[in-house]
Amino acid sequence: MSKRRAVLLLRERFRSSFFAHHRDRRTSIHRPRAVDSPHCSSAATYSSSRSRASPRPAMEAALAHNGLWSSGASEKNKAMVEQLQRYGVIKSAKVAEVMEAIDRGLFVPPGASPYFDSPMAIGYNATISAPHMHAACLELLEDHLQPGMRALDVGSGTGYLTACFALMVGPEGRAVGVEHIPELVASSTENIKKSAADPQLKDGSLSIHIADGREGWPELAPYDCIHVGAAAPQIPEALIEQLKPGGRMVIPVGTVFQELKVVDKKLDGTVSVRDETSVRYVPLTSKDAQLHSN
Repeated sequence: MSKRRAVLLLRERFRSSFFAHHRDRRTSIHRPRAVDSPHCSSAATYSSSRSRASPRPAMEAALAHNGLWSSGASEKNKAMVEQLQRYGVIKSAKVAEVMEAIDRGLFVPPGASPYFDSPMAIGYNATISAPHMHAACLELLEDHLQPGMRALDVGSGTGYLTACFALMVGPEGRAVGVEHIPELVASSTENIKKSAADPQLKDGSLSIHIADGREGWPELAPYDCIHVGAAAPQIPEALIEQLKPGGRMVIPVGTVFQELKVVDKKLDGTVSVRDETSVRYVPLTSKDAQLHSN
């Protein structure tokens, strides 16, 4: 089974839970809603001909069938990673190693079920994305997350993916998270301190900053890879400028209909863009628009 097919299959299985959850700026799926701010695009729609009803029992049955619902496997980070490997979402041994090392349970609110393949609310109209989306993005960016490279995570949220980036680039590289909600920057820093990425937070090779992600983080540019966890109407020019020649960016683009774009900057500075898959993200927006969204 191809990685693209596996991701789509997982989305179809757990689609109802995605609609109930994704109302944030992260790599996520959410309910359509109007956005009043002129800086925001409207929410997008994941392309599907199926009903938008939320059959929770059916979703739970699917999770149980796949070993992610029982009190045994569902509570273990390793079991979550192994499930994604069985589906073909994770093919890289390095991605599997990093996702096992960074325990997702440290990056979700108390009382949540961190190992379900579902996004989860983290407050401030934000979420942490589903594990299969994190895995898919790590797979797409792996060649640009080699030791010594620089990575930028726009909309770093709980810090989970930034921590994964840090382990992949190592202490000789730089992993930079940008988040415009100060409370999430503070809590994500505490999350990372409890994780396997703490040594890199202490030595400065991993850092989280309060900033508007649409502007990137030019102080440490250029970056070998950039991940963006929210949908922009078009690719921000500032992020293209901060992408290193030979580097790659993964970003959802669109308003009503969105595609996860893979942006490659060639060594001569020219840029190529391809569509990876249809997605449903909330807008890449301002802090005020996010906090006051319905």
